[in-house]
Amino acid sequence: MTMGDRDYRNLIKSAVDSIGREIDVKVDAVDPDTIYIHEVAQCLRRSYFDRIDPLELERQGFNDLLGGLLRKVGYGVKPAEFEIDGIRLRGSADMMVDDAIILYRSASEQLENPRASDLLFLNACLWIFNKIDGIVIYITGERKESSFSLTKNKKMFEEVVRRVRVFNNLLKEKKTPILEPSEDCSACQYYQRCFAREKLGKSVSIKDLVGFGRR
Repeated sequence: MTMGDRDYRNLIKSAVDSIGREIDVKVDAVDPDTIYIHEVAQCLRRSYFDRIDPLELERQGFNDLLGGLLRKVGYGVKPAEFEIDGIRLRGSADMMVDDAIILYRSASEQLENPRASDLLFLNACLWIFNKIDGIVIYITGERKESSFSLTKNKKMFEEVVRRVRVFNNLLKEKKTPILEPSEDCSACQYYQRCFAREKLGKSVSIKDLVGFGRR
């Protein structure tokens, strides 16, 4: 989309990226004893690269910024910590209403089930803020919503605690975490660090593949 000599698509992208940098959670990369909820709820390898050799995440649009904007304008819950053997698990939530924690997430389509990483994040918030119930709301670019509720779960939090300890050790030992393949990999800015891609010298047709199988 251009008007005259101006590329408005790039202008919008620049605006989204600029706002994103402003509202992102600021992680102290040199403090391995402070771990942030989002770091252990998502792929540990991604979180490790974010600390030691970061690449900027390409956001798809303003829909990706909703949760951060809510925190920025004062709706968010102030950050709190949960101590685990001298390690501080730190985090915040997008909103708290009637004693329930609420998270907002973007989605390309209406979801049938919540993402596992979002449930880990939400449950960790319930423990940090000592609340019982939480809700994660997914909003698409067409403003369609999918909502899922969660009750405080001890086993799920034990998994977060385990990942906190693992991530803390890896940071101190400067060891790259193992691969955690998921549907999020294809959109990750570190994809090429984890999965080597080679371009074939020529295109391969179905006919070639059928012939190969008969040799």
